[in-house]
Amino acid sequence: MSSIPTGKISVTHLCDVSPLTPEDVTIILDRALFFKTALQNKNVPQTLNGKVILTLFTENSTRTRNSFEMAALRLGARLLNWDEKISSAKKGETFSDTLRYLNGYRPDAIVMRHHEYNAPNYVAGLVDCPVINAGDSYREHPTQALLDAFTIRECKGKIEGLTVAIIGDLAHSRVANSDVSLLTKMGATIHLIAPVHLQPQKIPDGVKIFDTIEDGLVGCDVVITLRIQKERMDASAIPNDVAYFYAYGLTQERLALAKPDAIVMHPGPMNRGVEIADDVADDPKQSVIFQQGANGVPVRMAVLDLLVSV
Repeated sequence: MSSIPTGKISVTHLCDVSPLTPEDVTIILDRALFFKTALQNKNVPQTLNGKVILTLFTENSTRTRNSFEMAALRLGARLLNWDEKISSAKKGETFSDTLRYLNGYRPDAIVMRHHEYNAPNYVAGLVDCPVINAGDSYREHPTQALLDAFTIRECKGKIEGLTVAIIGDLAHSRVANSDVSLLTKMGATIHLIAPVHLQPQKIPDGVKIFDTIEDGLVGCDVVITLRIQKERMDASAIPNDVAYFYAYGLTQERLALAKPDAIVMHPGPMNRGVEIADDVADDPKQSVIFQQGANGVPVRMAVLDLLVSV
């Protein structure tokens, strides 16, 4: 078995993309590639043997939670879950007091998804172990950005110099926020495509914004579609799924405006017939959506290994 790639990252928590340097990102992606190969060969080193990972999810999650738990288990760690629905929070205990008690049990890391904006950074100030953000409010989802970058590099051989389109509900998307931050850091050009009322309030320097999908897709190497997050918006923002699909849904005809070898990605869950057509989601040549999802395990293994095995 080949040895684990060397290198350490400069952060002790992964709450945001912004503190990561390009070198940090490369170390994480290289470590993820090692673990993906190890998974395929069934010879994963148990670098987290004896470690206990606390998971803390206050929002629903399928892909992120299960891939984090699979990643921890594959590395030999044990899992402890804090369930808000059956916790002492129901008895009036404050969140900060809960965290102080849990910190006293000495977990080796906390993986958390929380509905409150910037909650992971708040928790990182209360505990003595690494905190890994699995998504907070509409702010950040750093490991999703890392697995998106990993998938792009895997399919295209690079990130630098590529043009990436991100289509959909940009105003409420933590994935879009983290993808823009990370992919521009790694040298990609970003096209943001959304109706005016779903565009972000602040557009980072160098990012191009489009309000029609036809203009924004031209010349793109990667097309990422996002779901409409109706739970985070006024009901009148998207009154009709059919009308949204007609204007912004990714169809084969629209995909043809991108480069012929463009890849299609989606962080999930997909709303077929709203943001993406069935034949695009299932396209055997251009869609890498399920490959992207599977990459969540080795990427999160890399993050856990780099932050916890030290």
